[in-house]
Amino acid sequence: MKRVGPIIAFAIIGLLIFVLFKAFGTDPHEVPFLLNGKPAPNFKIKRLDNDQEVTLDQFKGRPIVLNFWATWCGPCKAEHPVLEYAWKKYEKDAVFLGIVFEDNEQNTKRFLAENGWSFPQLFDPKSTVAVDYGVSGVPETYFITKEGIIQGKVAAPFSHPMQIDARMKGILQ
Repeated sequence: MKRVGPIIAFAIIGLLIFVLFKAFGTDPHEVPFLLNGKPAPNFKIKRLDNDQEVTLDQFKGRPIVLNFWATWCGPCKAEHPVLEYAWKKYEKDAVFLGIVFEDNEQNTKRFLAENGWSFPQLFDPKSTVAVDYGVSGVPETYFITKEGIIQGKVAAPFSHPMQIDARMKGILQ
């Protein structure tokens, strides 16, 4: 009976060591993503510039870059020029859509008027699209193939165009 205590202690220490070593070397931005390789959830929300309803399905047959962002998000503001650059580079090959997350129309329209924007910006007033995609924070960018399959997401801001270029290769095949 006296041997049970040390065996349990040894097992607990071994488990803790395993957990610690398993966690080292992982990317802290890498969030478990259950939609990877699955069909992108369709949505129907309005554009900010003309109040027209937009669905994801209307873009099937073209790769899609879907960026969730907000005006109160500093990293989102910093990545805005990088996304604009990418849209200008890939506008003939892919659709870019911005989806405003947990913000209001007035703030968003002011930000876009001050900073410019080229690709459609959509307003998700109740964050239902964000919930469907499993958005855990902003910015988050989803890469969707022309077949409508989510190829991956980036849960961090893009700071350089080369970061998007690398992801675009995967959906432009």
